[in-house]
Amino acid sequence: MLTAIADYYRLARAGATMARHDVVMPADIKARLPWPGKVAGAILRALPGASRKGRPGERFARALEKMGPAYIKLGQFLSTRPDLIGFDAASDLGRLKDALPPFSQKRAEALLVSEFGDDAKTLFPKLPTPIAAASIAQVHKIETPKGFKAVKLLRPGVEKKIALELRAMARGARVVEKSSAEGRRLRAVEFVKTLHQSMTRELDFRFEAGAASEFADIVKADGFYSAPEVDWDRTSLRVLTTSWVDGVPMTQPGALEGVDRVELANKVTRGFLATALDHGFFHADVHEGNMILTAPAREGELHGLAMIDFGIMGRIGPRERLFLAEIMNGFITRNYSRIAKVHFAAGYVPPEHKVEDFAQALRSVGEPIFGKTAESVSMGRLLMQLFDITHQFGMKMRPELVMLQKTMVQVEGVARTIDPHHDIWNAARPVVERWVAREFGPQGAISTAGTLITETTDRLKRLPEVMDRFEAALVQMEAPPPEPRKSSGHLWFLAFLSLLICVTLISLAGIGLEYVRPS
Repeated sequence: MLTAIADYYRLARAGATMARHDVVMPADIKARLPWPGKVAGAILRALPGASRKGRPGERFARALEKMGPAYIKLGQFLSTRPDLIGFDAASDLGRLKDALPPFSQKRAEALLVSEFGDDAKTLFPKLPTPIAAASIAQVHKIETPKGFKAVKLLRPGVEKKIALELRAMARGARVVEKSSAEGRRLRAVEFVKTLHQSMTRELDFRFEAGAASEFADIVKADGFYSAPEVDWDRTSLRVLTTSWVDGVPMTQPGALEGVDRVELANKVTRGFLATALDHGFFHADVHEGNMILTAPAREGELHGLAMIDFGIMGRIGPRERLFLAEIMNGFITRNYSRIAKVHFAAGYVPPEHKVEDFAQALRSVGEPIFGKTAESVSMGRLLMQLFDITHQFGMKMRPELVMLQKTMVQVEGVARTIDPHHDIWNAARPVVERWVAREFGPQGAISTAGTLITETTDRLKRLPEVMDRFEAALVQMEAPPPEPRKSSGHLWFLAFLSLLICVTLISLAGIGLEYVRPS
């Protein structure tokens, strides 16, 4: 019971902060608040210091910034789900200001000792003051015999704080699902579970190190981006060390002076698409703060572009890559029938709909932008229209595709900041055409055939095991059912346990429903 009270206190505190920032609540929840809740919300919004400026997404972002690391990460996670909150709100949340004062030098050095033991003094002989600090970690620049390194240290105590907030969110999600049809439709419990898994991985810097290492290997092939190398000897659960990237952060004023803006914008777009299409692995937090402009390797060459911070990454399989390439190629060539057929072949559109009707809906999205200047076409608006169509046709978009589309909006935003006339379609064309030619040309046919042969061989190898399991299942089905146990003590124990569980659940639900009981 004390745990439940603590959870509801945390939720109430979060709700009060959002009310003070006048964050818009879902209509069905707002209408069902008891009158004390409505009055409290009105009072909180009227208090001095309450922030009501800006768009709803901006107010939401400011509220989350004041609510601690778990809610900041919630905002960053929601920024990857424009299908839930819309592209405008997702864009606002993508600009969350995640900055806190650094923790003490003593605690930083103690963390290194706890992670590396006696080797800490050898690996980190001198730890300068941090150059940046956020809710989850802070970054130091150290010097080693092999050059400068960036050392990311997890903030002490943050794991426990996030665990408590996530526990409260999970309880709130269960209450919302029980009391709200919209909560059940959005699968609030599953959403919090996914958030928990995502944050658990993000708090383990070994996962980020793996992502950084994979991304660095990938971008070497095309040369659009570069990435720092992981120093595995200085990396652990709570410490991530990479090579230091020399360059100018794109957030720095005057960073783009003397730079070929057209080519740099093309590099941003093509680099993202090359990683997503060719490798199915892409940076999913593309903004100027995660980009560093590096000097040309040789005189006359273009500036380089290094990506940093690999906490949020996206991954799509071969089927989704084909889906993405076909859609982009279809819009580039205005072949809406082809796009529609790809959707149906992938199983994204329920079979009761007609291909022709879906192609017509796609035409209504694509034709208005055809022939217009690049700066008058918004990728965000285009994708929002596509999401409207998905709802009209009863489609369920896969989360990884939603993240991909959201990142494309980010990429376009960064590219247009560099070059206001950037045309994402023309920039994408060579990468998409190269991928299509490779996948559907002779080389692609040979590769596909080899994959099919390998998969078929693997399945044939597993056939005896599958048959054994099938035979065992048949034997079990034919066996007579076991005699029921007649131990009255066992039955009484089960009855008592069931009653105890029911009473506990009813009590907890009663406490929670006080917040959302119809007035």
